[in-house]
Amino acid sequence: MLCVIFIVGGRLIMMGQHDRSEALFYYFRLEDQVPENHLLRLIDKHISLAFVREKLKESYSDTGRPSIDPELLLRILLIGYLYGITSERKLIEELRMHLAWRWFTGLGFDQEIPHHSTFSKNRHGRFQESKVFEQLFEEIVARCLEAGLVQGDNLSVDGSFIEANASKESRIPREQMAEAAKVNRNVRQYLAELEEQNPAEEPVHEQDQVSTTDPDSTYATKGGTPARLGYYDNYLVDNQSCVIVGVQGTAARMSQETVAAQDMIARFAQWQGREPVSVVADATYGNGEFLQWLMERGITPYMRTRDSALRKNSLLYGPERFTYLPESNSYRCPAGEQLNYGGHSTRNRTHVYIGTRKRCGTCSQKAQCTTSPIKYLAIHVHEAARQRARDLVNTAAFVDAQRKRKKVEALFAELKNQIGLRRLRLRRLKFVREQFLLAAAAQNIKRLVRFLSQRQQEPLPAVC
Repeated sequence: MLCVIFIVGGRLIMMGQHDRSEALFYYFRLEDQVPENHLLRLIDKHISLAFVREKLKESYSDTGRPSIDPELLLRILLIGYLYGITSERKLIEELRMHLAWRWFTGLGFDQEIPHHSTFSKNRHGRFQESKVFEQLFEEIVARCLEAGLVQGDNLSVDGSFIEANASKESRIPREQMAEAAKVNRNVRQYLAELEEQNPAEEPVHEQDQVSTTDPDSTYATKGGTPARLGYYDNYLVDNQSCVIVGVQGTAARMSQETVAAQDMIARFAQWQGREPVSVVADATYGNGEFLQWLMERGITPYMRTRDSALRKNSLLYGPERFTYLPESNSYRCPAGEQLNYGGHSTRNRTHVYIGTRKRCGTCSQKAQCTTSPIKYLAIHVHEAARQRARDLVNTAAFVDAQRKRKKVEALFAELKNQIGLRRLRLRRLKFVREQFLLAAAAQNIKRLVRFLSQRQQEPLPAVC
């Protein structure tokens, strides 16, 4: 260290000057450089990832050169999602410079860091076959239930559009896929998987045009944004703790959202051994089939029904003004006349009840009832479940539940802004689902370790 003295205007200025020098040896411990309240230290303290070795044990040979520890690879991937680094190449570069990251992975300065290509090889092999990312997510949810962080009574469900790693210009007509497969490996693999027709996978959504870059992606839009190729990331969230208890990647179609919701609710109910008390969602989920599915399980639905805009804005009598007569399977209109059963519409999933020209033609309330010569009353096959949902809209519990549903939107904001998953890096639905599972696991881990740390810091009650 040199000390330089400047004389300015008769005054002495003592300015230190630091010389760059590198010692030959340092006494240095990574353990001493990571604060006790650091996120990675808290994760290492409260969460064990040792299950990965047991899960993948059968995937490794008993002979040959030892491979890279799968727990090490999972820890590195988890760091990327915790700190918003979606590129594995970039993640490895940053790992070389971060002391806390090296400590968390157990890599000393004299140990070689895995090459970024190692992650791709394991993802297409052992990790994909063993579903290790799915088990990681489930392990964290089970830990949240065990710790008492998740109550599991009141849940929220929603989906968010995530842009695929493909441009709309990559789409070609479906009938040209066979020709494109001759020169495009992605298309070739896609067509081969379609031929297998694996019943474990959900049916492929037929589109007139398919992307040659990511054939599983769907050309769609949500929230008034321009149409893009992408997927839906569906979350099932515990309202009290804001912990994600279900995650599912699907095609970007509204019909897939309720399918994913049913799957996530059923799986979570199996985990905790009972059904939730209520589920809150937006009007996208308010179709008769989903509402009936909830009602059969005794789950209260806090969501608006998906009534057509024509019905909501109409000044004419709605179905709620008509009284069902079960003994004759008919309806009585507000004027006291009877509408007889006219059949079942498979397309609209409704039962039709029809008046007569004689009764409707002379009715004094016809102007408030219909603009047609006779009244056609279409009743959804699950109208009882739909009406139950409509009745709940006017309750204080509905207002409170919808306010808590905002937590799901906050989780999606965290997913896109902090984790960096506005646009997917991987392609194909099976790998996109892995990204969604890792991201949800990272979000849950942050909340779990914060909860466990705060609980340990609470003062013990005084003993008299």
